Formats: sequence, C-alpha cells, structure tokens
Amino acid sequence: MAQAPPRPISVKVVVVTTFEVGNDTGDVPGELQHWVELDHLNQIYPLPAGYHAVRMNGDGEMAIVTGVGASHAAATIMALGLDPRFDLSHAYWLIAAIAGGNPQQISRGSAAWARWVVDGDLAYEIDPREIPKDWSTGYVPFGKNRPFEEPVKPMAGQVYALNQELANWAFDMTRATPLEDIPQLKAARSSFDGEAANRPPFVTLGDELSASTYWHGKLMDAWAARWVPYFTGGKGVFATTAMEDSGALQSLQFLANAGRVDWLRVMVLRTVSNFDQQPNGMDAATSLAMQRTDRYAAYLPSLENAYRVGHVIVNELVSHWPQYEDSVPKAPQPMKP
Repeated sequence: MAQAPPRPISVKVVVVTTFEVGNDTGDVPGELQHWVELDHLNQIYPLPAGYHAVRMNGDGEMAIVTGVGASHAAATIMALGLDPRFDLSHAYWLIAAIAGGNPQQISRGSAAWARWVVDGDLAYEIDPREIPKDWSTGYVPFGKNRPFEEPVKPMAGQVYALNQELANWAFDMTRATPLEDIPQLKAARSSFDGEAANRPPFVTLGDELSASTYWHGKLMDAWAARWVPYFTGGKGVFATTAMEDSGALQSLQFLANAGRVDWLRVMVLRTVSNFDQQPNGMDAATSLAMQRTDRYAAYLPSLENAYRVGHVIVNELVSHWPQYEDSVPKAPQPMKP
C-alpha cells in the first residue's frame, strides 16, 4: 500500500531578509542572524531552488535570505512559495531588512512601515549629460516622452499597494518600541539638514522605492521623491530605498494569484542604515565611495532595530495565532506617523 505523502508544515510567519555576512550565527551579523539566534530558528530546510536554506522554529516562525537584488529576491520567494513541504496559505510575510533613507523623512536607525512600494528600474533612461535643459532627470516612464508626464500609466509590477490596514496595525503595535541609538549616530546627525534627519531613531509610516541599481546623491534623491508620488497618485511618501522588494512582491503577487499565499498578509519593514545622499560639505562621488555595509553609520543599530520592531509583530501573531489565523488584523483607525 502506497504511503501517504507527509503533511505540509504549517507556517505562521515568514520573515524575509536579504543578506547574511557569513554564518547564520556566531559572527558579524547580517539581517538574518538576530532572528536565528534570538528566536531559536534551529530547524534547517535546504532550499536548492533558492538562495539560502530556510530556517524555522517549532512555533511556526520561518526566516529566509533572498540574496541581494530584485532577481535574487523574486527567484527565492517563488522557490519557497512553490515548495510542497510548506503550507503558506495562512502565513504572514514580513520583509525585515535595512535600507537607505531619505533624510527629509527619516533618520538613521529608524524603522518605516511601507504602504506603497514603487519600482525604480522600469523606465527609459538618458545619460544626464544629454538630457534637455528643462528636464530634472534622465529617467522617463515607459510610454512617455519626458519625465513625470501625465497621465500616469504604471506597467504591471511597477507599483505595489500593500494592505494599508495591516500596515497601520503594525505601525500602531510598534510605534512606541524603544530603538537602539549609539554615540556614533548622535555625532553624525548634524551633518544632514532637516528635522527628521536629526531625530533619534523612531518608528514611522514611510514608502519605498525599490531598484537594483544602487543610486546615490541629492539629485537622485530628488528624482525618487517625485517618482514615488507620481506612480501612487500622490499617496506615497518616499522614505526608504531598497534593492529587493519589487522582485519579492512580484513573486508574492503571482503566488497569491495561484492561491499559494495571501496578498493581504504581506508587510514591508525597512530600517535605515545610511542616507541615500551625501552629507553637507561632501560631493556625491566621495560619499558613494564610503557607502559600504561595514561603513554605514547605523549598520548595527539598523539590524538591531529591524529585529526589535519586527519581533513585536511576529510575537503577537504567533502568540495569538487563533485570533489571526483566519482574520487579518487592522488598526482601529487611520494612523499618523
């Protein structure tokens, strides 16, 4: 008599990280390490079709590493989503990773819950040395003849509207979370203008531009600050920049279409390790040369704060699973940062 296939493992929460520096435990941390060590994710499942093995604990919490860039993220999320070993039909997805930040909206070490993620790669591009004098950028939306031309016509996969009620709930749950601040951050705050940039780390609502190109500089920041509201009908506010989430969210949308995951259970949390532009008194090229992970002023605080804020949500979901298994939470009223 044929033996019945094993029952898929029920997953409650998937924590999505994008890189790890070395080993998963015991050395200089990347985005995964705090989750593995503090949440005891000791069960390892190889994922040959993805970037990195899957890690779990006995409470239904899972964490993965996608690899850097949209293509790595898309492939790894799809590999996991189609893996027959796991039942992800009720799982909540928490992208918890570090990011660049817009100093007009957020400070280093801070955490932003996104309600919109906009792709920054899908576009026409002209070298800035050849753009017309009245253009602010060489990036032009597909199907348009000049930057920010109306009416807006996003391509499929260019704009991701997340479950805003879930994002508001997550923000409400975590807005008072104490965040790590260090003397290095305090000393560096005065090098950028703006009230937000000079605040100690805080939790906020803020939207993301996702692009695999690592861009940098005040002029590029000005482009991003217009690109996000342009594609969201003025609703999105550019706070963070990252390299993976357009790919991860595209795969999650496709998996939702196939009934493998629930799109309404997807959350994006990014914590700011560095700013997306040069400080006062420095040019963009010199600043870019300093943009290496081990040189980010808020690298370790951003890792710590991604875990601190994200863990509040993971712990709430896992600890009260009967409440959230069939009912997606939402804030009682619209939240203000």
